[in-house]
Amino acid sequence: MSCQPQQRPQNVRTLRNRRRGRRCKPRQLFALGYATCLHSALKLVAGRAKANTTDSAVGARVSIGSNDSGQFQLSVILEAFLPNVTPEQTQGAEDAEHQACPYSNATRGNIDVQVKIVDD
Repeated sequence: MSCQPQQRPQNVRTLRNRRRGRRCKPRQLFALGYATCLHSALKLVAGRAKANTTDSAVGARVSIGSNDSGQFQLSVILEAFLPNVTPEQTQGAEDAEHQACPYSNATRGNIDVQVKIVDD
């Protein structure tokens, strides 16, 4: 039996853009996944509270810095936009959606995460 590397099928896309120099960085992929996950959790929590999540959106900013021991560490700022939800409904929503999100559960206690409700 020979250990020859398998060729990738032609129809499989890579994360690298075909244009020169355009690649996704791991922190960008993490931000995309985290924002998408939190948005789904937001819709779940808001739906239970009968809140209107039409036109809602979640964005994430992920940065890499060093911690107290000099090692690299991620930090995340998640911003939720809820144009059709009243301030009373948003109270506590950011914590509830953070509890329901699998990314938040996986990273809790490991990285600094801030969840904010934004107006625009």
